[in-house]
Amino acid sequence: MGEVWAPRAGQVRLVVGDASEPMGRVAGRDGWWTSERALAPGTRYGFSLDGGPPLPDPRSLSQPDGVHGLSEVVGPAVFADRPAWPGRSLRGGVGYEMHIGTFTPEGTFDAAAAKVDYLAGLGVDYVEVMPVAAFAGHRGWGYDGVGLYAVHAAYGGPEAFVRFIDAAHARGLGVVLDVVHNHFGPEGNYLGRFGAYITACRQTPWGEAVNLDRDGCDEVRAFLLGSVRQWLVDFRLDGLRLDAVHALTDDSPRHFLAELAEVVADLERETGRPLLLVAESDLNQPAMVSPVGSVEGARGMDAQWADDVHHALHSFLTGETQGYYVDFG
Repeated sequence: MGEVWAPRAGQVRLVVGDASEPMGRVAGRDGWWTSERALAPGTRYGFSLDGGPPLPDPRSLSQPDGVHGLSEVVGPAVFADRPAWPGRSLRGGVGYEMHIGTFTPEGTFDAAAAKVDYLAGLGVDYVEVMPVAAFAGHRGWGYDGVGLYAVHAAYGGPEAFVRFIDAAHARGLGVVLDVVHNHFGPEGNYLGRFGAYITACRQTPWGEAVNLDRDGCDEVRAFLLGSVRQWLVDFRLDGLRLDAVHALTDDSPRHFLAELAEVVADLERETGRPLLLVAESDLNQPAMVSPVGSVEGARGMDAQWADDVHHALHSFLTGETQGYYVDFG
């Protein structure tokens, strides 16, 4: 059974191969559409909105033909029969930031998995994988992802990511994923056709902001939190590094980061493993790493990504004092 949130559509059809069939509205869930058709793992599918061309599933786990192609069903067997992993605390640990596309000549998770002995030998405690959300093209930095649930196909897709995580865990290494919640990439971003995922009322350095506090924001926040659960529970990651949280524009009574911290605390209890949240922020506010409810504006993050040394040196050597460097003249 498949479902999709598409409140902007008057009709939605499930497209499988060359065939399509109408989806029905879900009673009591405004804007949601569903189909009772069961799709086997490996099946390619998409959603046609109001007679338009098929679009990828916003919650697709796999885009084997790229972000403009059909989505692929990933079966639960991908996450089954895995070695036990009790988890480990990464507070105060040493991390190794890794870009999967450049870490090995092959640029894949499987090639990186063959190097876990090397990583363990360095003495690091965990590997921080730069963003893997599906993006347009074959190679990229990763910060223009549009498929937040998907693992970029060129890196090997979700199956290879699972194998890499398990290989790292077998050597006692934690795995943290860099995720981007503050914007979507410019190419292949079809989310706005489905619903109010972004808002023109707010701008970020990368374009319109993700909708965290306007009409429809409840579903958007649930979309982001659902991806968090997928990474931490299904993929069994040990934490997340949150990109540029100062660009999360949110004036709601409970800031998204505070809600995220509480959700992850619940996931810690559910999984029995410690889970780490590291926020990249240029605000330099103690509230970012204060427990939710302890002080006004507390966000509940476990750690803060500090670029101050880099920014100070960059500003000193180049003379640049705009943007990130405004406080480092």
